[in-house]
Amino acid sequence: MEQHRTRPPQYGPQQRTSRGTPFPSQAGRGAADAVRRGAGVSRRPVPPVVQAVRRMPNPRLTGLGSGLFCGALMFALGCLDQLLFGASLVVYGVLFLPVCALTAVWVRRGDLVSAPVVVPIAFAFGLLPVADDSGGGVGGWLMGLVTTLAVQAGWLYGGTLVAGLIVTVRKVRLMSRRAAQRRAQTPVRRRPT
Repeated sequence: MEQHRTRPPQYGPQQRTSRGTPFPSQAGRGAADAVRRGAGVSRRPVPPVVQAVRRMPNPRLTGLGSGLFCGALMFALGCLDQLLFGASLVVYGVLFLPVCALTAVWVRRGDLVSAPVVVPIAFAFGLLPVADDSGGGVGGWLMGLVTTLAVQAGWLYGGTLVAGLIVTVRKVRLMSRRAAQRRAQTPVRRRPT
């Protein structure tokens, strides 16, 4: 028994109805593709640095995934800092900034708001191996953690600012891209003369 296709193919020549109009599921694709291609505008050659960045891995993390990524990486860097540099807080702070940038770049579009939230939590979590215990057991260790957080607030604010700026730029670009697609999909109305 032969089964017929109920949906037009997604790729290839555009299927038309008996009246000559495109099928509804494909009506906006041509306009969206034109926006993506630049609507015939010639593109400048891409610099080699940009090409290298585009070849890098580009994972998309959920909100929870970005928190786990950032927290685990900061904890690992805190342990590494403790072993190699004797708990240098400057090294820890400098390593925190690229982790913030990666978290903000790799979080997926739907979870952009989570990046500036998980970054300070990961900073505090990564301080666990670095914080001074002052020889007072758990109480001394907690006091050292709070003191370290207070003293290193500049790195904390700087990393959160980096993540916030990257997320804001991504959100603005996403909103402008959606607006351009909407403008390309809406038909131009002619005024009656």
